[in-house]
Amino acid sequence: MGNMTRLEIKFCTLFFVSFLIWFFIPSETHAAKIREPVWSGQFYPAQADQLRQMINTLTQQTQKTPFQIPAAKNLKALIMPHAGYIYSGLTAAHVSRVLHKHQFRKVILMAPDHRIGFANGMISDMDAYQTPLGRIQLHSEASGLRRSSPLFDSSAASDQKEHAVEVILPFLQHYLKRFQLIPMVMGPCHIGKMARTITPYLDPKTLIVASSDLSHYLPYQEAVKKDTQTIQMILNLQAEKMAKIENSACGKIPILVLIRLARRFNWQPVLLHYANSGDTAGGRSRVVGYAAIAFYGGNTMPNNDAIFKPQQGQALVKLARHTLMQRLRPDQDHEGLISDDLKEACFQKQVGTFVTLKKKGALRGCIGNLTASDSILESVKRNAISAAFQDPRFPPLKARELDQIDIEISILTKPQPLDYTDSVDLLSKLRTDIDGVIIRHRGASATFLPQVWEQLPRKEDFLNHLCQKAGLASDMWRTSKLKVLTYQVQYFDEEK
Repeated sequence: MGNMTRLEIKFCTLFFVSFLIWFFIPSETHAAKIREPVWSGQFYPAQADQLRQMINTLTQQTQKTPFQIPAAKNLKALIMPHAGYIYSGLTAAHVSRVLHKHQFRKVILMAPDHRIGFANGMISDMDAYQTPLGRIQLHSEASGLRRSSPLFDSSAASDQKEHAVEVILPFLQHYLKRFQLIPMVMGPCHIGKMARTITPYLDPKTLIVASSDLSHYLPYQEAVKKDTQTIQMILNLQAEKMAKIENSACGKIPILVLIRLARRFNWQPVLLHYANSGDTAGGRSRVVGYAAIAFYGGNTMPNNDAIFKPQQGQALVKLARHTLMQRLRPDQDHEGLISDDLKEACFQKQVGTFVTLKKKGALRGCIGNLTASDSILESVKRNAISAAFQDPRFPPLKARELDQIDIEISILTKPQPLDYTDSVDLLSKLRTDIDGVIIRHRGASATFLPQVWEQLPRKEDFLNHLCQKAGLASDMWRTSKLKVLTYQVQYFDEEK
């Protein structure tokens, strides 16, 4: 090669630098996966200026009737309808009375599956949703939740066909302006597990929205009667009752998950507006109902430092299995079971834990501690051994049984005394599916984890069996004043 001129050297240098910039810096234009609007022009206007004008007009028409926001409470969640704006837009626009610009940084939008048919949930693997009002980035937790929880997957077909997410977004964009999104489309699922999976992703700057219409295609007066009953069940947080009612809401599953969270964190629902398509743009022979409901709570959102994410829970489950395998099969290599996640600082906290073993779905051992004097790691290892070998209800676990055992880890909050006046008051204050319960009376004591509600959903049966477990008469909770404490748990089933 001959000597290069200064001009040639300068040209080569600029070319090389440009190449490096092009090669190493990703192009958002080319790399980003965007979910384009599918239902614009059908459910709502496709042009941005027309869409803004329509939302502004609907907002101006919202009824200024007073509603009572619970004192010293903050907005936590909403129920919003997802029909065409000429039908449900007026009701949806009533959320303008409780939303304002930059109020939330993240929205978890739970919508029902209308189009595909699947169990559990789907979270989009897109990078952003596009609407005529702009682009909404998906929160980084969306992909993390999809990867870490067996309840969620992705579905390109659901992404393209489902309207119950898309139709809500322009209202949220118009009122909140900027936020990031976790879109969840839900099919039939275990409501409690779904709520527990979502809980670690809540914080004071997160809004939960359940997308749902109410009854479908009933005559006007019949629809009003049915919708009024459904709304009352929601306002009373009567999940069990609502779950049994047919044609109450197309988004029944997201609403039931929201009710479960509201009961867990003591959120109070407030009705903002109700109407049906016979009130807005349709005839009255076959109508669809719509409600906007806001949920308010105090500063009781979970402290994310104290809440374990699904992958952390699974790390504890693997630790319990590793502990049992070391005991029952000491000649085998078990190194692959231990996760690096166990090095995180959260596992050094001192909280109560329980380890539950099940064999073919039946209880095979359950031991734990309500309070703790050592780390979660040591507590889980100790309780795994105790559940396997020291539960007096069962013989010691055998090595041949280990592959048939499913492990569940429960992490407890600190038990708190429950103040009550009599048995009726006690029943009213216990929360089904949420509260673990401890009873104490003259040296006798017993506890049931919240998971026991699944087998004993009636409060009377729950307390009867708990008294029997403590060695007391089954009706002692009615005839004597027991000391009662309650706690809540996060629990993690083993993924295999």
